[in-house]
Amino acid sequence: MINLTDIIVIAIIAVIIGAICLYLRAQKKKGVKCIGCPHSKSCSGNCGGKNK
Repeated sequence: MINLTDIIVIAIIAVIIGAICLYLRAQKKKGVKCIGCPHSKSCSGNCGGKNK
């Protein structure tokens, strides 16, 4: 049976996942090719996440 603690934990996880999705969507709209890469704005997007 699901109790109140389980519902709170599930809600917190859902909010975190939603925030991540919104952040990724906003970064893609800005034109960032490799999100999380320090060179993302000047990167060609062909590096596959590997530092050259």
